Amino acid sequence: MSLLEIENLSLEIGDTPILKNIDLSIAPGEVMGLVGESGSGKSMTALAVMRLLPHDARADGRVTFDGIDILAAPEAAMCRLRGDDIGMVFQEPMTALNPVKTIGEQVAEGIRWHTGANRADAEARARAMLERVGLPERQFPLTRYPHELSGGQRQRVVIAIACALKPKLLIADEPTTALDVVLQAQILDLLRELVDENRMSLLLISHDLAVVAEMTDRVTIIRQGTVMEAGETARVLSRQEHPYTRQLAEASTHVPARARAPGRAAGAEPLLKVEGLTRDYPVRRASLFSPARTFRAVDGVSFALGGGQSMALVGRSGCGKSTLARMVLALDRPTSGSIRFLGEEIGARSADELRVARRNMQPVFQDPYGSFDPRQKVERLVAEPLHLLDGKPDGARRRELVAEALEQVGLAPSDMEKYPHEFSGGQRQRLAIARAIITRPKLIVADEPVSALDVSIRAQILDLFADLRDRLGVAYLFITHDLTVARAITETVMVMHEGRIVEAGPTETVLGNPQTEPAKALVAAAPDLQRALERRLVRSAG
Repeated sequence: MSLLEIENLSLEIGDTPILKNIDLSIAPGEVMGLVGESGSGKSMTALAVMRLLPHDARADGRVTFDGIDILAAPEAAMCRLRGDDIGMVFQEPMTALNPVKTIGEQVAEGIRWHTGANRADAEARARAMLERVGLPERQFPLTRYPHELSGGQRQRVVIAIACALKPKLLIADEPTTALDVVLQAQILDLLRELVDENRMSLLLISHDLAVVAEMTDRVTIIRQGTVMEAGETARVLSRQEHPYTRQLAEASTHVPARARAPGRAAGAEPLLKVEGLTRDYPVRRASLFSPARTFRAVDGVSFALGGGQSMALVGRSGCGKSTLARMVLALDRPTSGSIRFLGEEIGARSADELRVARRNMQPVFQDPYGSFDPRQKVERLVAEPLHLLDGKPDGARRRELVAEALEQVGLAPSDMEKYPHEFSGGQRQRLAIARAIITRPKLIVADEPVSALDVSIRAQILDLFADLRDRLGVAYLFITHDLTVARAITETVMVMHEGRIVEAGPTETVLGNPQTEPAKALVAAAPDLQRALERRLVRSAG
C-alpha cells in the first residue's frame, strides 16, 4: 500500500501548463528520487502535495496521502498535515528560516502548534531534535539566530524543524545544493538515518544524479512537466533507456571541448601573483575586560596564475576561499602579504588607483539573481562596469557594447530591454558573465558560478567559460566545492583547509591521487554517479 499516490496530476498556473498527467507513488519507508532540469516541474509537484500552490493555479487529477484526498481537503485539514504528517526541507535555508527568531523558537514553534505542548516541553523537544541533527546545545545554544550559523548548520536547523514531529513523509527539495561535498555527505547521511529510524518516506528532489543514485530506492525523471522514465534507481540510471535520461547522465560528467591552455613562458611575469597572504578578523570580546583576539581566515597563501590559464580553489565551507577571492578582487585588504596583478601591487591601493586593475579583473557570483538590482533592466545591469573605462562610452556606443557582450554569451541584443526576473537561472548566469566580460578583463574570479544550476545548464555554462577563454584569452580563478567542475574546466587546483593551501598541482594529479587528509576527504565525499551505481548493483546482487 502506498503512503503517497499521485495519479494523472495536471497543473496550470494562469494559462501556462506546468504538470501533465504526473503519476508517482511512495510506499512507507521508501526513498523516491524526483529528477529533472530547472523548470521541469519538480518543485511544483512537491508544492502540489503540500497544497502550497499559487492562487491562480488549477490542479486536476488525484493526490492521496495516507487515505486523504489532498486536492479536496479543506485548508484546516492541510494545516494539521503540514509539519505534522508531511515535513518539507527547502533548498535555501536562509530564506526558509525567520531571521528575527532564534533557532530554538523556530524548532519549538511547530511542536507547540501541533501538540499543544507548553513552552518548556516544546523547548526540551526542540533541544533533543537539534542534538539529533548534530547541533548540541553546549555548542549551539537555542538562543542563536540563523545568521550566526554556517550554511550546513542552517540546513540542519531546517531538517530539525521538518522532522521534529516525526512526519510520515519528508519532502527534501534540493537540500544540499549550496553545500560543500563533505557537508553534503553529512546531510545525506543524516536524512538516511532519520528515514531508517522513523520508517519515514522521503521524496528527494535533486538534479544531481550521483546523489539520487546513492540515496534513493526508485526514481522518477520528468521533463517539462511530463514523466519521461520511472522505476528502480539502479536499473533506470544504469540502463538509461530513455534519451533524456542519457542526456542528464552525460551532462553530469560533461567536459567542455577546449583549446590547449597556454603555458607561461620561462621568466615571464604571471598575470596574478600572491605571496604570503593573510587576513585576520577581530573576534567579539566575551566581556569588556577580555583580551582582544583575532581569527585568521587566510594564513600565508601563495600562488601564481598565468594569462589564459584556469585554476580551481576547492575546500570546505568556511575554509577561507571567498575571503581570498575578495582580497584578489581588491574588495578586502590583506592583513599582510602581497598581491601583484599585471605586475603592480594592488593590496593597499586606493579606489582611484585600483581603477585600471578592476577594469582587468571581474567577478562572477554564485547567485546571479542576488547580484542584480531587480528594478533595473539588463542594459543598465550589464553596462555597470563600463564606468571603469578611461573614456566612458556614450549611449549609442554603450548599447553596442552591451549587445556585443550579450551575443558573446549566447543571448540576443533585444534581451537588454528585459528585467532579471524574466530569465531562467542559466540565462541569469549568462547575464552575469556578460557583465563580467564587457570590459574585456584578463582575469575572471568565479565564486561557485554553477552550484545552483541543474546539470544541463551547468554543462552549457562550462562550455561558455571554455569558449570565452579560447576566444578572449581570459584567465579564471574558479572557487568551487564541485570537484566535477574543477576537473572539467581547470588545469591546476589548490586545496584550501582552515585558511591554508594544503595541496596544489595539476588538477588530475591532485584530485586523482590526493596526498593530504583534507584533499582525501573532499575526493572521498564527492558524489560520483558510476561509483554509486556500482555500489547499488553490488548490494542488489548480494
